[in-house]
Amino acid sequence: MAMAVRPRSTGIPPCSSSMVSLSSVPVRMGFKFDTKSSANRIPFLKAIRSSQAQASASTVSRKQRRPQNVDGEFFVDHTCIDCDACRWMAPQTFARVDEQSAVLKQPLCEEERLKALQALISCPTSSIRTEKPPPDILHVQKTFPLPIDEQRVPGVYHCGYHSPKSHGAASYLIVHPEGNILIDSPRFTERLASNIEKLGGARYMFLTHEDDIADHERWSKRLKCDRILHSLEVDDSTANVEIKLEGSGPWSLFEDIQLIHTPGHTEGSVCLFYTSLDILFTGDHLFMTESGLDFSEKFNFYSVPIQLSNVRFLLDLDFKWLLPAHGRRLEFKDYQEKNSTLETFLQKKSSKIEVYA
Repeated sequence: MAMAVRPRSTGIPPCSSSMVSLSSVPVRMGFKFDTKSSANRIPFLKAIRSSQAQASASTVSRKQRRPQNVDGEFFVDHTCIDCDACRWMAPQTFARVDEQSAVLKQPLCEEERLKALQALISCPTSSIRTEKPPPDILHVQKTFPLPIDEQRVPGVYHCGYHSPKSHGAASYLIVHPEGNILIDSPRFTERLASNIEKLGGARYMFLTHEDDIADHERWSKRLKCDRILHSLEVDDSTANVEIKLEGSGPWSLFEDIQLIHTPGHTEGSVCLFYTSLDILFTGDHLFMTESGLDFSEKFNFYSVPIQLSNVRFLLDLDFKWLLPAHGRRLEFKDYQEKNSTLETFLQKKSSKIEVYA
């Protein structure tokens, strides 16, 4: 017997009956679906199952090996977002082919294999895969955070574990005598948190701008660190950040740690200048690509001309290392080379912006 529902009284007389049978409610205009009929029900269920199967097949196909990969253990699947991380972490193995990464050459030695596995772990979309589970993956996980250069910039690390929530941005750790600083948010994982704790944990978590906050709250709770973000970048997801920068700065965190307001990419973008080691952490303000210095005009959320103007401001800062969130890190031979490179970039970028203005 079909279930019946009595309609709510509206003061309007019913058309024929005060009872509405669910078995006679049309599924779409002009078509009455008889739920009692197996002839109708079976094709209907088949259609649902077919749709589910197609969705599942689509997911499976995207996780399959891209044909642009060479044969062998490592490969990149179709879910790659072209973030470039694997290509600068393991350039001997990965390259850009048809707007996504691919394995150009399989690792030939232990060092190349280690870097390929570090890139696999860091991939924000888990797009790097192996034919079989690598037996040494747990050992490789223990290598994070990765020292940038233990001799020239001691105590500065790349955290790895890039997050899809921050579009694959890199995050860093500064081990500092006055308290460690986590710069932007990696993907949260207890293994990385434990490794960071072994290096002294973190006193602060500095967030360069709103795009790269990822799992900031989980990291803050786990490491018991105070987060720093410019007030112009604060929204509902960061309303409880402990330290909100106001105004245009600069701000001194420690004697050799300065926070520099560099609006452009976003209104509240801030760089961190580690003066004693000549390092500028730029967030998305400026980065290195395969073809040279750049910043993204397509993904600019405030003002391209203002961003360009604030890149020019970097000529006044004495740094030799540029560590960005997106793109590749860069080391200059000296301040003169830094300024010369910046001047060339500014001239080229200014001309391009004027053309499209």
